[in-house]
Amino acid sequence: MDMMMLLAMAPPPSSAGGSTQQSPYFMIGWLVIMMAIFYMLFMRPQQRREKERRAMLEGIRSGDRVIFSGGIIGIVTNVKEKTFVIKVADNVKVEVIRGAVSRVIEKGGQPPESVE
Repeated sequence: MDMMMLLAMAPPPSSAGGSTQQSPYFMIGWLVIMMAIFYMLFMRPQQRREKERRAMLEGIRSGDRVIFSGGIIGIVTNVKEKTFVIKVADNVKVEVIRGAVSRVIEKGGQPPESVE
């Protein structure tokens, strides 16, 4: 066998004062802390944004002016269970899926609230 292979298989040298091992509870504690930080930084804000988006989609009514993810701007003329019928021009109506709405511009012909 190679000398390097023997060194790789050998146990690590022990310290002069004896070996000090961390408690398994210490490792579990750090794992719990890291999971809590991950949840607070990533999961919770995403859940809040999704809840706001669902509320926005549920609040859309006929007459609202909306922007779709493809960049189309239209006025909602009919609200169905899973789709909207929007008017994009004179005599042009398109049926789109609810999830395609990215933002509501005006609610029932009223100007939008300023977001600052």
